[in-house]
Amino acid sequence: MPAVDIPGSKSITARALFLAAAADGVSTLVRPLRSDDTEGFAEGLTRLGYRVGRTPGTWQVDGRPQGPAHAEADVFCRDGATTARFLPTLAAAGHGTYRFDASPQMRRRPLGPLTRALRDLGVDLRHTETEGHHPLTVHAAGVEGGEVVLDAGESSQYLTALLLLGPLTRTGLRIRVSELVSAPYVEITLAMMRAFGVDVVRDGTVYEVPAGGYRATTYTVEPDASTASYFFAAAAVTPGREITVPGLGTGALQGDLRFVEVLRRMGAHVEVAEDRTTVRGTGELRGLTVNMRDISDTMPTLAAIAPFASGPVRIEDVANTRVKECDRLEACADNLRRLGVRVATGPDWIEIRPGTPAPGTGIKTFGDHRIVMSFAVTALRTPGLTYDDPGCVRNTFPGFHEAFAALPDAG
Repeated sequence: MPAVDIPGSKSITARALFLAAAADGVSTLVRPLRSDDTEGFAEGLTRLGYRVGRTPGTWQVDGRPQGPAHAEADVFCRDGATTARFLPTLAAAGHGTYRFDASPQMRRRPLGPLTRALRDLGVDLRHTETEGHHPLTVHAAGVEGGEVVLDAGESSQYLTALLLLGPLTRTGLRIRVSELVSAPYVEITLAMMRAFGVDVVRDGTVYEVPAGGYRATTYTVEPDASTASYFFAAAAVTPGREITVPGLGTGALQGDLRFVEVLRRMGAHVEVAEDRTTVRGTGELRGLTVNMRDISDTMPTLAAIAPFASGPVRIEDVANTRVKECDRLEACADNLRRLGVRVATGPDWIEIRPGTPAPGTGIKTFGDHRIVMSFAVTALRTPGLTYDDPGCVRNTFPGFHEAFAALPDAG
């Protein structure tokens, strides 16, 4: 049974770095993702004065519950959304002046609801150019705590940042959420906080986070389920090809593993065991209508294989994909049209008709790793596809092209 070794989860690695930095003691992270985004997060911690020791298979972080060691720092967040949203929140719990900036791509992505919530909690935070966007400066003096209302309808990362901050406040946090997208990512956060010694009490849309800090631990990072989606999709579009991903099974934290249920509905053979997931292509790929609000990072994966389905594929409730590394909904539509596939879009949906993608087409990546990796699956049945920026996969999986080229043949 051909097994594919998927790198560690980007979402989990970023949360683990925050938790380890905030914990009392030295934490060891096992199998963290090494990519541009996570290296940027670790580098940001170092700039703030945290000690991060990196060996190939493990990272060790000396926690500082009292906040950054440096009283002043400049942090460049690169392209990383978790870095750009989590590190200013972590810094707010310390004492000092911390300046944050990011790449042009990340500068375009919104921060407003998170910075409004931090200001409501008394944090002195200023956007130095465009309100609600990087760059920003935090004049930190610790966070008292209290109650705050948050709109996380654009990104669940806003809620995760505040949840992670809660135990570092003096009196704890009560977060009332008005809107929430990508809810499974919040479940990851809550489970990881438990692993570091903090239990959050949730009552409907209200989250009660106790003060008291985190406990250092050894934490193993599971494989990235969003990245695994490309390999599962590769099996689904190829009759007889079977792919197993070890380390992702019934106990996985990541909601994006539910992508295999979409493939099952389309006709692929799917088996989810305790410690692994296997997908096999059956030669059948049916059209469907699917709500992907909670697994929207895998929307491009489904869009890229949709032309091979026997009927239309309609993906709904994915408005938040328009404020990712690029407008992913339009990026998918644009590339499918380049391939000669009929597509219709709305504010929060895309519908793709069956068709035979045109060989030799140039794919426009928009600098987004997920666009490259998704259309690599299309390329399995469409010869000669090229990408204007194939290297942008370094954000999450620097060795993606090599791993994809080494896929096992159909059985």
